[in-house]
Order: sequence, then C-alpha cells, then structure tokens
Amino acid sequence: MPTVSVKRDLLFQALGRTYTDEEFDELCFEFGLELDEITSEKEIISKEQGSIKAAGASDVVLYKIDVPANRYDLLCLEGLVRGLQVFKERIKAPVYKRVMPDGKIQKLIITEETAKIRPFAVAAVLRNIKFTKGRYDSFIELQEKLHQNICRKRALVAIGTHDLDTLSGPFTYTAKRPSDIKFKPLNKTKEYTACELMNIYKTDNHLKQYLHIIENKPLYPVIYDSNGVVLSMPPIINGDHSRITVNTRNVFIECTGTDFTKAKIVLDIIVTMFSEYCEKQFTVEAAEVVFPNGKSYTFPELAYRKEIVRADLINKKVGIRETPENLAKLLTRMYLKSEVIGDGNQIEIEIPPTRADIIHACDIVEDAAIAYGYNNIQMTLPKTYTIANQFPLNKLTELLRHDMAAAGFTEVLTFALCSQEDIADKLGVDISATKAVHISNPKTAEFQVARTTLLPGLLKTIAANRKMPLPLKLFEISDIVIKDSNTDVGAKNYRHLCAVYYNKNPGFEIIHGLLDRIMQLLDVPPGEDKAGYVIRASEGPAFFPGRCAEIFARGQSIGKLGVLHPDVITKFELTMPCSSLEINIEPFL
Repeated sequence: MPTVSVKRDLLFQALGRTYTDEEFDELCFEFGLELDEITSEKEIISKEQGSIKAAGASDVVLYKIDVPANRYDLLCLEGLVRGLQVFKERIKAPVYKRVMPDGKIQKLIITEETAKIRPFAVAAVLRNIKFTKGRYDSFIELQEKLHQNICRKRALVAIGTHDLDTLSGPFTYTAKRPSDIKFKPLNKTKEYTACELMNIYKTDNHLKQYLHIIENKPLYPVIYDSNGVVLSMPPIINGDHSRITVNTRNVFIECTGTDFTKAKIVLDIIVTMFSEYCEKQFTVEAAEVVFPNGKSYTFPELAYRKEIVRADLINKKVGIRETPENLAKLLTRMYLKSEVIGDGNQIEIEIPPTRADIIHACDIVEDAAIAYGYNNIQMTLPKTYTIANQFPLNKLTELLRHDMAAAGFTEVLTFALCSQEDIADKLGVDISATKAVHISNPKTAEFQVARTTLLPGLLKTIAANRKMPLPLKLFEISDIVIKDSNTDVGAKNYRHLCAVYYNKNPGFEIIHGLLDRIMQLLDVPPGEDKAGYVIRASEGPAFFPGRCAEIFARGQSIGKLGVLHPDVITKFELTMPCSSLEINIEPFL
C-alpha cells in the first residue's frame, strides 16, 4: 500500500478542525485508511542517517497514512482532504469540467517514430493556477507517488509538467537518435546530448532506476515546442527551460506511455486534484492530441459514467439490512453520487473521473461496506453448516515433520527463489533441462528462478553453519515449482521432502534408514508389487558414480537418494562427504 506523508497542521487547517491523534486514527479507519505512523522530518532522518545528520531538520509533525493501492485520488493532501470532507458530509463532491480555451487550443502532435518506444501521449492545461510552497510541493509529490504506483516506475506512464508561458505551441512528440537530442535538463547548468545524460544519470540515485526503460532503444522519445525547445525526454527528465516554480500560472501537463488507459487515468487524477487552485475552480483547459494516423482526440476526458446496482445485492453481499435511500446516502459519502430510481430497489451511481478504481458492482458494494462501517456489521451465524478440515497435503506434511524431527533431523526453511547456478551449474545440470520458472526482472542474482529441488537450499544452509558440531542432519518439506504447459498458469507446485547428512563419512546407510522409516510411517511396505516401494541403481549428475539409487513407490518414480558428487560438494563450499534424499510426497495422499 502506498504511504502518503502529510503535515498535520496543514491537514487540520484544510479539514477546518483539529483532531487528537486517536480521533484522526479512528477517522482514517472509518474511511478505509490506516494512520501508519506519527513522526517528523527530523525523526525520520535521525532513524535513517543518525542524529548528526538530523540537526536542523524540521520538527513539524507528519502523519504517514496508508492508502489502498487503487485509490489514486488519495495520494496527495488535496485528494485526501476532499475525500474526508465528502465522507463527513461537510461538502458535496465537486463536478469537474473540461473547458475549451478562449483562444487557440494547445496541440500535441505524435509522430510515427514513437510507435515502437512509447506510442501514446495525452495532455491538458491548468490555466491561472495559484501555487504556494505547500501546494507546489504537493503537486510534485503527487507526480512521484503516481510514478511509483499506477505508472509502474515510469515504465507504463511518465508525467511531464511545464510552465506554458515559457513555451510556444504546437508541441511535437517524436523519437530521435540519442546523439541528435541535445538540451539543458532540469537542475543542470549546461546542455548535454541524450547519450551524455544517460551516462551522468547512471550515478544518480533517483533517476538511474528509470534508465533501463529506453537506454537500449535505437531512438529516444522527446517532446519539442514550435521553436525547437525541448520540454522533456520521457521517461527520464524534463527540460530546464520549462520548469515550473511557485510563480507559474499556467501549467502544461503531458503524459507519455505504453498504456493508453493508464495515461488517461494519470492525467485525470493530476488535473482533478489541482484544478481546485485554478481561477475557475475544478475546470481544466482541454488540449488536442493528434496521433500518427491523423486522428485527433481532446484531453482530459474527465468522463462521468453511471452504474445501476440493486439495493438487495448490496445488503446481501455486506450482510446488512439498509433501505435503498440509506445505501444511496452511504455511497454518496464515498464520493459516488447516488440516488434511488426505478422500482425503488435500484440505485443509480455516478462514477466520477477520480474513481478509476470502480470497475465492477463489487467495488461499489465494498465502498458501501466501508461507509457503513465494518465494525457495525452484526455478526450472524452462517446459514450453512460446514466442518473445516485441514488440507490433506498440509496434514501429511505436518505429520512427517514431527517424525523427521523425532529421527534426529533438524528442520530448515529456505527461500523458494534461488539463482540459476544453484539448481543447474552447481548440480551438474543444464538450466534448460530443469524446467525452471524464471523471474522476468530479478532484483538480485540470488533470486532468478523458482527452485526445482530443495537440495541447494539445504547445502547452502550447511555451508552457513559449518562451524556447528558434526554430524549435521537437516531436512525440509516444502514446495518446488516446475513448468507445466497443461496448467492454466503454465507451472505447477509439488510438495517435496529432502534430507541431507553431512559428516566425515558419507552416511549413506543413515539416509537409507531414514527412507525406510518414512515408508514405514506412510504404510508402504518394501517390495516390487504396486503397493510397495523399491530402490534401483541409477545415475545422476549430482551423485557419486555407483552411489545413487532411484526410488519407486506404488508403481512410479518418486525421487532419488545417494552420496553427492565431490564436485557438487565443492561448488557449495563444503569439504566433507554428504548424502541426500529427495522425494515427492504427493503420491502418498
């Protein structure tokens, strides 16, 4: 969940009254939010960097409020205050309007070169806006919150805001070779080419996380005005020429991206939140966007739509008995203007452009439940009588855990993700033969794939505990993941049991004895028949030649046991012999 930091005094001033910390915490809970922390800038810096760095920082009290990830309209002070005021019925939800300019409409022309990089763009103008230091900071912070949230760190959408009075339309959104783009970026004193900027920003803590989006592309996106002045090089940096300040009166907003729907949502959120400070409140000046195919669209859309939900559906889903009139009132408090229509059981709900999270009737039902108050819903006995049972696989897992511990083995819990090297190179297997599920954008080399075997995790645990007295007898019962094209998600989990014995001698007989004990507990007798189990000589790249066996139970192969190959032991930074057993326990359900 995103966390919004707001100054307590500014918040109370905007709300028109003060609250104790406990009262405001309760208000947040009623509205479906959570007051996560009460702190200050000085306290935050002190925790993160020490008291010396915190000297001179502000002592102003900050409220850190957790906001649902889909409530983009609550990511700034303005939206939060407006939502709370409507919820407390102190104001009515404002009506947002798109207006045409008195003169020529601002135009953004998209060229076909952008098609393979960031093909979409939308734009709007906030005319005659009045910023203060607090409003300006909130404006910048909202953009950053949106970038981290719905914009997916600028991969889907990037926002650019510019002082319109320093520019001359129409504007052109195109793509050029990095060497052909040259401008003075925000907070720099001279011009740089796009290539030079990408090198400079590799050491910038804030901007380096966005470079990968375009750095390997042959062309970089760029926006020019009619005089050739660069507005921005999305999604990296804006130009310094059109930077906005507290004194800016007319703001040109452009959102470029790979997701057209999200770009429109982001634009709607920004203009609705800050049109409050325009000379004509809650009005937004339209801008025209011309696409490469010649079609022209006017933004922002600021579209209102209506949904009809039956009152009895809301009552049934929430578990309450409210009249349609009361339900309409509850929804109106949640910024969803509602009225009873038709046969008296239908509620017509108007969805404003700020509520992009309302997609289905269930979203409306959820808001009705929040407004009613979860704590106010009467507890009732369910009309159906059911008896809960433990999931059979988990029950078997728990029983085996207790008996494995009774056999002298210590349980470990290792990560479900590991490196490709752990499940392939170190075990002498090619990665393509493992059927591993790969993480598309791994944060570290340690978490590249979902594990296909539990063995590497146990061996890494032994390596981290080599100073412990011998022997080390470890086990784990957890899921592994294998690609499976027959499933709807393309992969399948299997519950495995893995045990290792690490000592000055291999201890194969101990691992073999453990297998016999497990089979005894599972009531599987030794024998060649379909109801029994047997081990047969086998080979495996992870095992010492001639010291490996495949385990068959109830007519199918369930795993292997044996003495690990010296190369495997060495690759896991171990120095003594080790035996292992790994089986699939699902066939025994």
